Amino acid sequence: MDLSAINPVLLIASLMVAATPILLAGIGELVAEKSGVLNLGVEGMMIVGAISGFAVAVETGSPFLGFVAAAFGGAALSLLFILLTQVALANQVASGLALTLFGLGLSALMGQNYVGVKPPPTAQLQMPLLSDIPVIGPILFNHDLVLYLGIAIVAAVWVALKFTRAGLILRAVGESHDAAHALGYKVVRIRILAILFGGACAGLGGAYISLVRVPQWTEGMTAGVGWIALALVVFASWKPWRVLLGAYLFGGITVLQLNLQAAGVAIPVEYLAMSPYIITILVLVILSKDKSSAPASLGKIFHASH
Repeated sequence: MDLSAINPVLLIASLMVAATPILLAGIGELVAEKSGVLNLGVEGMMIVGAISGFAVAVETGSPFLGFVAAAFGGAALSLLFILLTQVALANQVASGLALTLFGLGLSALMGQNYVGVKPPPTAQLQMPLLSDIPVIGPILFNHDLVLYLGIAIVAAVWVALKFTRAGLILRAVGESHDAAHALGYKVVRIRILAILFGGACAGLGGAYISLVRVPQWTEGMTAGVGWIALALVVFASWKPWRVLLGAYLFGGITVLQLNLQAAGVAIPVEYLAMSPYIITILVLVILSKDKSSAPASLGKIFHASH
């Protein structure tokens, strides 16, 4: 066992990369749930985003176009959820589960020709003076644009929900769709936009896995990240900064257990691989006592005829 092989600077920098897919998917789902919609199809939207982004990046040679395609791919799959839940008024839980199963199957079909293909590398954002700062530079200022975009989206969602009229309307729809409808707000339209935003964020998160975190395509490569993102929103009590914190916690434990495996720690590999999920669930259980934060209309069907 050689713990000296673990570089703390590299560990924290890797943590930010590992956390980004969960962060993007989580913040998108938070906005959807704030509007009163429970979309369990996050995993499906992420994996479709992963293959859409990967395929476009490989064919065009541009990771940027890949990420754009991934956002569109995730949003396109969320249209199916919109059709089921907002138009046909189907059960949201069943529709979300169906979306995940459909997404996993569709991505396997789309990705048949991309197994073993290497995508073009995603460029790091150059910050000449900042990235040269000892310790802090390599940790904070030596990443790609999408990682910073994820943090910026969290900040933007926090500002929008807390300080803007649009955020207030979104929260009003999530708390009581009937009251919001009575005040003249277009409940279905607001929810559709929130679901599309959630789908685009999940797609981006998926592409971050296939283009940056593990630059390759393998079937089912999201490996439960979408489900962790869903749990994260609850553990975060629907607060954007807590989603960031939770994503970094999960990402940190994931990276740490991989480093411990490499260092030859005398703990069975299976236990180490389980640890991110177990610790996240424990934190979730401890913090989920704060049930008052859940939007009151979450998962309820809105009938426009009311």
